[in-house]
Amino acid sequence: MPKWTIVLVDDHVLFREGVRRLLEQEPDLSVVGEAGDSREALELITGMRPHLVLLDVEIPGAEVTETVRAIKEVNPDTCVIVLSMYDESSLVRRLIDMGISGYLLKSVSSRELIAAIRTCATGGDRLLLAVSRESMVRPPEPRDPCDSLLSRREREVLELTAQAMSNSQIASRLFVAEATVKRHLHNAFRKLGAVSRIDAVNKAKAAAIIPADPARDDRPVRQAQSRRE
Repeated sequence: MPKWTIVLVDDHVLFREGVRRLLEQEPDLSVVGEAGDSREALELITGMRPHLVLLDVEIPGAEVTETVRAIKEVNPDTCVIVLSMYDESSLVRRLIDMGISGYLLKSVSSRELIAAIRTCATGGDRLLLAVSRESMVRPPEPRDPCDSLLSRREREVLELTAQAMSNSQIASRLFVAEATVKRHLHNAFRKLGAVSRIDAVNKAKAAAIIPADPARDDRPVRQAQSRRE
């Protein structure tokens, strides 16, 4: 039986291992590579030209839209299914316009994931969505003028940085990898022309991108560390 080749892209090794074990139980599916960041992913995809890529929406390296664009340039025939913890309607729509084959929340069942992969394998022009109904039926929100400078996640990271939180604390609060936090900070520094965390926070406040005096979030931070990064 011909194998449908798949590359897994996610910076959480435990998640990749679980998905690999799940897919390897299927006789027609074969995981041929794994990557933890966008650069490694593109190298794998360029060399292996898999049928499908399961791509986490937040990985170290390039933004997910840039990664999808690069995948399609390297191999237009590769199907891309994006996996995410949240369903931001504007992002979903942008990715659809870029030619992804599906957008699934990570809360989907294993059966739904395998069905989505097999739907891609059968060909056709079907789009697979497993998101909240509300996210797709509500009209797009008016575009925040700040979005042209920083993304929503970059603003969130800067707001928590303004509360003197470390990278590891921010990662715990947002349930992302620490490398993802560093990537968002790097992007914010570049866009703001900042040279340090304090400089970035001050410039973001001056431009009204984040509140001048953000309300402090005192919820417990998982695995908080006292060392400031």
